[in-house]
Amino acid sequence: HGYKALAVQGDVSKKADVLQLVEKTVSSYGKVDVFINNAGIEQVKPLEEVSEEEINTIFNINVFGVIYGIQAAAQQMKKQDGVGKIINACSIAGHKGFDMLSVYSATKFSVRALTQAAAQELAPHQITVNSYCPGIVGTKMWERIDKEMGKYSGAAEGESFKAFSKAIALGRTQEPEDVANFVSYLASSDSDYMTGQSVMIDGGVIFS
Repeated sequence: HGYKALAVQGDVSKKADVLQLVEKTVSSYGKVDVFINNAGIEQVKPLEEVSEEEINTIFNINVFGVIYGIQAAAQQMKKQDGVGKIINACSIAGHKGFDMLSVYSATKFSVRALTQAAAQELAPHQITVNSYCPGIVGTKMWERIDKEMGKYSGAAEGESFKAFSKAIALGRTQEPEDVANFVSYLASSDSDYMTGQSVMIDGGVIFS
């Protein structure tokens, strides 16, 4: 009963690992219908204090990882006579740069650009490329952001998260399920006529 899953260990900042992920998936399941570039890291720090090593680490995962994922997925989907869905994890920080999250914001703007460019290149093969842009979600990542913000502002634990959450028009913090439901839509046939879009699923923080 249920579904079988395959776990493949790898580092998305290494192209060989991403290619291996696709190869092992095809070996087990025969094809790749949907590929989600979901890995990402954040950093809270004033821009002037960010080191070269930190910049490289964030870009290697958040940007190069997405590039390698698109390349690997597109290569396989074309072998399947095209048709497939590539989904990228973006962020509201890909629509508006946030202070103290400058490098992270830059990587997410990059994901938006990659989504648009790849969508145009892959459209002739009926491969769609879209991104989802979460907002303020109750996850470990936001717990880290809250703590790091507090170190610089002096705010007590939880206060920075509350301050960000006040900007949510719907009046509640986002749950992971809110994001998962939209990603399910992007992975389904309901989104077949949609490509090149980076859609905010944030409860009303950023309006476009």
